[in-house]
Amino acid sequence: MEPWRYSSQGLCIALRVTPRGGRDAIDGIEVLADGRPVVKVRVRAVADGGEANRAVMAVLAKALGVRKIDVRILAGATSRLKQVAVEGDPVQLGNVLRALTAVQTK
Repeated sequence: MEPWRYSSQGLCIALRVTPRGGRDAIDGIEVLADGRPVVKVRVRAVADGGEANRAVMAVLAKALGVRKIDVRILAGATSRLKQVAVEGDPVQLGNVLRALTAVQTK
């Protein structure tokens, strides 16, 4: 099961964010204790004043090859667990995300 859903506008992705993670990166897929899969994202930014959220959106935009304004937080702005929408071709975005997380799935 993948931690993202397809829509006509793009993808909705479930994330688990680690602020002050030492680097900006997508670290694969993790299954939470309740069985939900999430994409693990770490950022160097601190979780203060929205810095970590902006960094997460920038990391996703760069990795998926979309503009920063095409990435927005739907839910979880103050939580480590977030729902993020990415606008673009859903099939292409899904393929890129699958490739980014394939070798790092845990």
